[in-house]
Amino acid sequence: MRLDDLVQYLDGYLRTREIADDPHALNGLQVENSGEVGSVVVAVDACQAVIEQAAERGADLLLVHHGVFWSGLEPLVGRHFRRVASLVRHGIALYAAHLPLDRHPEVGNNVVLARKLGMEVRGWFGEYRGAPIGAWGELDLAREALRDRLAESLGTPVRLIAGGPPRTRRVGIITGSAGSMIAQARAADLDSFITGEGQHWTYFDAEELGLNVYYAGHYATETLGVQALAEHLAERFRLPWSFVDHPTGL
Repeated sequence: MRLDDLVQYLDGYLRTREIADDPHALNGLQVENSGEVGSVVVAVDACQAVIEQAAERGADLLLVHHGVFWSGLEPLVGRHFRRVASLVRHGIALYAAHLPLDRHPEVGNNVVLARKLGMEVRGWFGEYRGAPIGAWGELDLAREALRDRLAESLGTPVRLIAGGPPRTRRVGIITGSAGSMIAQARAADLDSFITGEGQHWTYFDAEELGLNVYYAGHYATETLGVQALAEHLAERFRLPWSFVDHPTGL
């Protein structure tokens, strides 16, 4: 299909022009190709290793959560040049969706993880730039059982800070690096909060605010949305796709 048609659909479906994000996220098409898309590769990060694997698989489009311009305006030299040059040389377009994918109500990282845990989303919390980015629902489990279910769902070790009640009831999710939003989770009357990572002092935030906090890894918690989005595109446009798994362990 035509790249511009697919980009127009993605921009509308993900609301990339409406959702406030970090100014360096540059959601949407970051690098174009000759104008056609026959196959898609999805990944969390547009790093050099992922770009090379996308080229080996013959991708026309690389769809990622984290694009290539996070440092802001920089000269295209060194590794920055090599990434863009590899995309252009292999005719691979690059599309990035950060917060528009995290908070999407159908294929977003938060809601997909909630479904994997067997939790129906009941509402939203965690304000960022004037809009909520987290999802919450009800899940009655021993807090250690939720840790184990989360680890099994993501295939990764999970660190539990057991600052809340022994059984979970109201559980919130903000994938990625949202340890700084523990206070917002507590203000939303949640007793448990799942995210990827947080700073050292967030241990005391959890302990003193009375919240169970689960750190399941920044990378691991953000592998779900790109794959769900790719499945959506495959169903709608019959585009074959594959996922490049390049874990950081963080």
